Amino acid sequence: MTKIENDPKLDFHQVLIKPKRSTINSRSKVDLNREIRFKYSTIKWKGVPIIAANMDTTGTFEVYNALKEYNMITALHKFYSLEDYRKMLEKGLDPNYYMVSTGIGQQSFEHLSSILSEIPCYWICIDIANGYISDLVDFCAKVRETWPDKIICAGNVVSGDMVQDLVLYGKVDVVKIGIGPGSACTTRLKTGVGMPQLSAILECAEYAHRFDAHIIGDGGITCPGDASKAFGAGADFIMMGGAFAGHEENPGEIQTQSDGTQMKVFYGMSSQMAMNNHYGKMEKYRASEGRELKIPFKGKMENTVLDYLGGIRSTCTYINAKTIKQMSKCTTFVIVSQQVNNVFGGI
Repeated sequence: MTKIENDPKLDFHQVLIKPKRSTINSRSKVDLNREIRFKYSTIKWKGVPIIAANMDTTGTFEVYNALKEYNMITALHKFYSLEDYRKMLEKGLDPNYYMVSTGIGQQSFEHLSSILSEIPCYWICIDIANGYISDLVDFCAKVRETWPDKIICAGNVVSGDMVQDLVLYGKVDVVKIGIGPGSACTTRLKTGVGMPQLSAILECAEYAHRFDAHIIGDGGITCPGDASKAFGAGADFIMMGGAFAGHEENPGEIQTQSDGTQMKVFYGMSSQMAMNNHYGKMEKYRASEGRELKIPFKGKMENTVLDYLGGIRSTCTYINAKTIKQMSKCTTFVIVSQQVNNVFGGI
């Protein structure tokens, strides 16, 4: 029997944040650094809870070097070798501000073990597209047993029941939320599966916080206002791919178009291009669930970082939130009518 959930599920562009009387008279009074204690890990972390996605166009050492200056995290892509980490360690690696990423197979576990045996690291990001398979929970539990003190993140999921399983049975500290919202993701088109990201964050944050765990809102953030909406909905961290792509620090050559426009390539990790680059081919049993995009060249990473941090601080002054942690308690969303949304092409 087909079931339909009748309550509306909302995305970022379908809501606005309602302003309220505020005693914060300057953006400079807002503190975006947050100190976090975790359910299982003994590590206490402090920083700006924004993460560059572990895609090979954004989860790089060069992006890490740029973001660590702002106390932000880079989830490094899983294709870096132990030798790559060794070379970077010689130049300096702060374990507060990078994640080691992994899949869930035995080969992935062995690769993760080789890195953690030598490289100081606080964060492990266990990342697969479909977080609903039982192997993910089992793998997370294995990683927790092996490295009990690490901060373990895992996903992706979009519903409270799976958040509960990952936290209680997988022993995960932070659950990654989002299926299909990313600009380079085509999962919703290829599979029909997903959940509007704002509603996914609202539901999953409620479950995670019930069990003293945390969530990452992963994907769908196209502007600083979306980042504020994600934090306002209850995300403890946000992860961005496309927003952090297209800069000097990102890999790839700048391509000059016939009209003089400068572009850089950005692609999803389930795309044909990613499969060819890292595995030599796209297996016939798979469908490409990622796009290959050319995006405008954005200059230095700091331009984007300052734009996002400034926008979030401004949101805080509108809702009387002195810290990033207070944003969810101070946020009231209003739904933008579909008719208005259509006329103006979204917010």
